[in-house]
Amino acid sequence: MLWEEKEEVILLNTPAEFSFMQNLNYLSRSTNECLFRIHDNKIRKAITIDEYIILVEIGEQAEHTLLIEFLGNTRPSSKRVREQVVAYIIEWFDLETNISPFYEMATKDSMLNEAVLQFKGLRIMGIPDLFEAIAWGVLGQQINLTYAYTLKRRLVEKFGHSMEFEGEMYWLFPTARDLAKLTVEELVELKMTVKKCEYLIDVATQIDRGLLTKEMLLETNDVKKAEKILTKIRGIGPWTANYVLMRCLRFPDAFPIDDVGLHNAIKHVIGSDQKPTKDVIQQLALPWKGWEAYATFYLWRFLY
Repeated sequence: MLWEEKEEVILLNTPAEFSFMQNLNYLSRSTNECLFRIHDNKIRKAITIDEYIILVEIGEQAEHTLLIEFLGNTRPSSKRVREQVVAYIIEWFDLETNISPFYEMATKDSMLNEAVLQFKGLRIMGIPDLFEAIAWGVLGQQINLTYAYTLKRRLVEKFGHSMEFEGEMYWLFPTARDLAKLTVEELVELKMTVKKCEYLIDVATQIDRGLLTKEMLLETNDVKKAEKILTKIRGIGPWTANYVLMRCLRFPDAFPIDDVGLHNAIKHVIGSDQKPTKDVIQQLALPWKGWEAYATFYLWRFLY
């Protein structure tokens, strides 16, 4: 991915199959998001690299060029750290994935052709940090998206880290170490179930001790093997595992087939009142092989 530094800013080239506005619209879907702010068609987000908290503003300089600025005197003096900031943004927007083959397949697919036409340029907006991705999956279990955002805000504002810029707080998700040292009683105060509190502390402890890492999952190079590692962890079922493999590990064939949102999106596309059965979804998904994650994300976009 080509990028260059121009005075104090960074210019990052993006692929042809990328629309900053489509992704900005996706990120705008919740008014209760606490980990970034959208300001004047630009995204402001705090990122932690090593011991640094860096506030970036990401906007569109021109078609297929992102302009990255550092706010609040947080521009790192180290080029290595600036490179890591760019790497984070590339991963967050999934810019290194060539989605042309997905579009070729989807334009011929009756389930997906309207979605790729309507949302052309959308990427799977990632969650680069493994603990944050798993925690978000756990928080979202068995509740609606609105309440999941409420729980996330409570968790972040109680146990996360932050910086202030122009009178606004910019929050960082709590680290695995932050949560590993908590008790269930401390987490229950946020009004989540005892089970979810136990799951979050358990997975935080595993990650903090190095028993679960992104590298370990990526090295499997196999979605089923990676899913098996994750589902051995208490509180992580197939849905949460595939959600994490899709949003954090970038497995293109991750497929949360039991997802209610996916079922509702399929109902929307086919105009049915009935929830599709798993067999029906498996049949519909046959042409998506290798691109199940992107197919799911694009279908979700009809609803979220």
